[in-house]
Amino acid sequence: MAEILVLVDHLDGEVKKVTFELLTLARRHGDAAAVWVGPGYEGAKHKLAESGAAKVYVAADEELTSYVVAPRAELLAQLVAEKSPAAVFVSATADGKEVAGRLAVKIDSGVLTDAVGVADGFVAEQSIFGGSTVVHSRVKNGTPIIAVRPNSTAPEAAPSTPVEEQVTVVLSEAAKAAKIVEKVVQEKGERPELTEAAIVVSGGRGVGNAENFKIIEGLADSLGAAVGASRAATDAGWYPHQFQVGQTGKTVSPQLYIAVGISGAIQHRAGMQTSKTIIAINKDAEAPIFELVDFGVVGDLFQVAPALTEEINKRK
Repeated sequence: MAEILVLVDHLDGEVKKVTFELLTLARRHGDAAAVWVGPGYEGAKHKLAESGAAKVYVAADEELTSYVVAPRAELLAQLVAEKSPAAVFVSATADGKEVAGRLAVKIDSGVLTDAVGVADGFVAEQSIFGGSTVVHSRVKNGTPIIAVRPNSTAPEAAPSTPVEEQVTVVLSEAAKAAKIVEKVVQEKGERPELTEAAIVVSGGRGVGNAENFKIIEGLADSLGAAVGASRAATDAGWYPHQFQVGQTGKTVSPQLYIAVGISGAIQHRAGMQTSKTIIAINKDAEAPIFELVDFGVVGDLFQVAPALTEEINKRK
């Protein structure tokens, strides 16, 4: 079977969940070949093996992580030229999509972003026009490059003994144009990262104020979920902008999405409607959010959400 290159998304050697999802997806269409960039591989290689990587290309040169995204694109371009893979999969994060775009230019191939599924023939399923339409797209020329949204594929373990191949790349001067001069470690809480979380609980205008977001956080914590917010809530200053879900915020695709006090404007729906199961709590029975939910509760969030949190905690 032909190889499918999967760019490993990791932070200082800690592999992100989306990588295991990409390896699972790649195995359905060929031999999954992970591409590791930077230091930290020795401490993480067992995780790639557990996820079914048939091969791992290791570019451990620390210089490759001293610049922004260009070195990864140059490395992938070199591997595509040498190995002739059937496709290249990356995560549909900000960095991943930039790598995909740069790689497409370098190898003169088509690129598809924000895919939520990949069928036979590398046909990608995507949401377009603010999420109002689902389309199926395929790259016509070159090696397909597909950026897949986190949480769109359930990771499946498939223990393997991958073949390791050390690779090097000589960076062009253009790839060194944007250098990382400082790294600041962001304080991390106990909640999962928003775009990688399997469960997300989001609050909107109906929450009323910043203080009331404790209700949203309480429900999220009872489920081990990430907290999100609508644009209305972040614009009002009730919750930090980095937690905004929507067309101008972050796109999430968890297994379960709970929208609390969110009307369901198209701007918000574009960022969450590919979630596997959607639940809404809203006192307005005519709210647009109810058009796409799997389960809806028409009621006062200040009564429903705390009661739900209490019941969940009882059942733990």
